[in-house]
Amino acid sequence: MTDELALEFDDAFRLMADLQQEEFLDAEALGKLQLIDAVLEEMSGRENAERWSREALATDAGWRQVRTLARDLLVSLQGDWRRPLPEIHVVR
Repeated sequence: MTDELALEFDDAFRLMADLQQEEFLDAEALGKLQLIDAVLEEMSGRENAERWSREALATDAGWRQVRTLARDLLVSLQGDWRRPLPEIHVVR
């Protein structure tokens, strides 16, 4: 599940670079996407396998950073957004 999130982000991120070149996405937004990509890259690799569990999605600092960066990006694109991010609950 969590690895699929990163794969989907990677696919979309590559498309966003094309949108920025066509001026549909500004450099600031692209920079925020690049930060998200860097965090996900830092979390990858066999040595970080535990960070990709369903439980880690709710508790890991890296995933928290990804959510914060994503929210910041949404606010910059859509304006002030006062709704809280959904809570993530681990089903055991």
